[in-house]
Amino acid sequence: MPIRNIAVGRPQEATHPEALKAALAEFISTLIFVFAGEGSGMAFNKLTDNGSTTPAGLVAASLAHAFGLFVAVSVSANISGGHVNPAVTFGAFVGGNITLLRGILYWIAQLLGSTVACLLLKFSTGGLTTSAFSLSSGVSVWNAFIFEIVMTFGLVYTVYATAVDPKKGSLGIIAPIAIGFIVGANILAGGAFDGASMNPAVSFGPALVSWSWHNHWVYWAGPLIGAAIAGLVYELVFISHTHEQLPPPDY
Repeated sequence: MPIRNIAVGRPQEATHPEALKAALAEFISTLIFVFAGEGSGMAFNKLTDNGSTTPAGLVAASLAHAFGLFVAVSVSANISGGHVNPAVTFGAFVGGNITLLRGILYWIAQLLGSTVACLLLKFSTGGLTTSAFSLSSGVSVWNAFIFEIVMTFGLVYTVYATAVDPKKGSLGIIAPIAIGFIVGANILAGGAFDGASMNPAVSFGPALVSWSWHNHWVYWAGPLIGAAIAGLVYELVFISHTHEQLPPPDY
């Protein structure tokens, strides 16, 4: 049971050099990801006169986020695990794969990374708005809430299958690609409805810098619930810590 593995962690962990290095890696990787993803939307708006909501803008956002996340996960995977997302961190905590204190450290670093990325974008673009996530016309908060749960479930399930599962074997090599691809695909599926955040940090930075908090709770509650479900399902159903692990060629 994953509940047996859930731990608060020792107070010393908050100041341990390795934990601080991991938090710094999360800060940098989240900054890289948000700068690329949010920046691509701002650039597309500038080039096409607010064309980011068009089909071409949706495809551009999908590619930018997929590529950006692939790099962000890759550069921090060996240091912090490459979470780049408070929902992923929460899913790992629910599954007993990270302590609460380290998770909080990651959250602080991720939110700071997103905020700094948006501030840098606003400064370097001469004051252009970093658009906060919002619902499309005709989409209710509950529609968006379900969208965020389902999309984040798919993301965190992919993280567990390719990066967390002890039986992943050589599949772990393509984990950053798989994680980037599922985010890109989900943006194509849900971007036209609620922006397809799947990541509270990605929503928090633009909302803070533009000071626009309308329906912001959706982009926290949905991803955290989806991540928790994915972590529990994968730990309870697919990860067994008692059976003998098969050699890599067998799976």
